[in-house]
Amino acid sequence: MPGIGLVVLLFVFWLFSCLKVLTEYERGVVFRLGKLVRQPKGPGLVFIFVPIDRMVRVTLRTVVLDVPPQDVITRDNVTVKVNAVVYFRVIDPIKSVVQVENYLYATSQEAQTTLRSILGQAHLDELLSERDRLAVRLQQVIDEHTDPWGVKVTQVAVKAVDLPQEMQRAMAKQAESEREKRAKIIHASGELEASRQLTEAAEMLNREPVAIHLRYLQTLTEIAAEKNSTIVFPLPIDWMQALLGSRGEKK
Repeated sequence: MPGIGLVVLLFVFWLFSCLKVLTEYERGVVFRLGKLVRQPKGPGLVFIFVPIDRMVRVTLRTVVLDVPPQDVITRDNVTVKVNAVVYFRVIDPIKSVVQVENYLYATSQEAQTTLRSILGQAHLDELLSERDRLAVRLQQVIDEHTDPWGVKVTQVAVKAVDLPQEMQRAMAKQAESEREKRAKIIHASGELEASRQLTEAAEMLNREPVAIHLRYLQTLTEIAAEKNSTIVFPLPIDWMQALLGSRGEKK
C-alpha cells in the first residue's frame, strides 16, 4: 500500500509538471524527441508530455530595443554619434526559435550594423534635417534581414545625433552669420522703403509750396509742446520778401 501511494503521488507530480499555462501574448514551440511539433501551443492551458516534450516560450509583444550610440562617419567625412530605438515583435514563433539562436541579440546586432551602414551614406545636413526619411529606410533594411527569423520590425526612430565640439561651434557661427545677414537685409529694405517715402514727400512738397509752410508751423507746434524756455523762431526768406514787398506797395 505505501508503494501504491508513492506511485500515485509521483504520478500526480508528473501530471502537474506536464501542465503549462501560456498567457495571451505567449506561444509555446514544442520539440518532441528533438523534432519540431509544427503547430505552436497556446494561449491557455497546454499539456506537455515530459520528458519527451520540451517547450520554448516565445512572447509576441512588441519589444523596444535601445540601440547604443554608434560612431558614424557621414559621406562628407564628419564623425558623429547616433543612437536609435527599434520596435519589433515576433510574428512567427517557430522561425524565431529554429532559424536563430537568440533573436533578441541577433536583432540588436543587425540594428547596430545597419545604423552605421545606412547613416554613413548620408550627408550631415541630411542626417540632421531628414531623420524621418532615414528612419524609414532603416526600418525597411532591418526588417528585410530579420524576416527569415520571424521578426517584424515595425518602427525605427533616430533619437539623437551628437556632433563634435568643433562642428557645434562652426554651426553656431554659421547660424549667427545667417541671423546677421537677415538683419542687414531687413535693415536695408527698411532704408530703401524710407528713402522712397522721403522722395515722394519731397516731390509733393515741391509741387505744393504751401505744404512746406504748413509743415513748418507743425514743427513749431511740436517744439512748443516740449516746454522749452527759449524758442528761436526763424522766418522764411520768402515770407520776408512778401512782407517787404507789401510795404513797398503801400508807400
